[in-house]
Amino acid sequence: MRKYVILSFVISHLFSGPVFSDALSGTKVVSLVAGDGTKVAIGSVEFQPSGDVTSYRLTFDQAPFAHHFLSMRPFKCVEGPQKYWCLVPYPYEIRREVTEGDLTDLEYDLLFIWKGAAEYGINMWNGVYYDLVIEGDRITGSLRELDMDTLSAPPAPGNFRPLSADILHEADPDSHWLPGVVIE
Repeated sequence: MRKYVILSFVISHLFSGPVFSDALSGTKVVSLVAGDGTKVAIGSVEFQPSGDVTSYRLTFDQAPFAHHFLSMRPFKCVEGPQKYWCLVPYPYEIRREVTEGDLTDLEYDLLFIWKGAAEYGINMWNGVYYDLVIEGDRITGSLRELDMDTLSAPPAPGNFRPLSADILHEADPDSHWLPGVVIE
């Protein structure tokens, strides 16, 4: 009888701690996904679970990006036949922590602006925001559009979520080269 009590105690303590999704542990590849399912690997993210949150470190590979000087600023862009996807580093403080119910920091680290391949500059209203969700052991994201001018002024101190739902707009995935992102 005593060994059953001990076994029950051990099992309950093994499974009573925080449970982390496989999607939020280890090192994963970050890929932009074209409408036809073609993936463009752009980097990796390393997740470090700790307590109730998971911190992460996102590293972009240099190979898929070409360097462009657009609208008087340097950009790293993934070049497509008709559109370029230009990385926009989030300019303000974020914690780089996620939970299964809140992937916002990672969404902020995956901001882009698209531009036509033949256009000279960029238009800040062509912002790309990927709305991320956990699907099993991976994270997927669908494209939302936003006006990047929203980020031209810093948020109030302590406001780590300045991009509200009312400025993110549904996008027609068929009208964009890279309407999705996957982290797996």
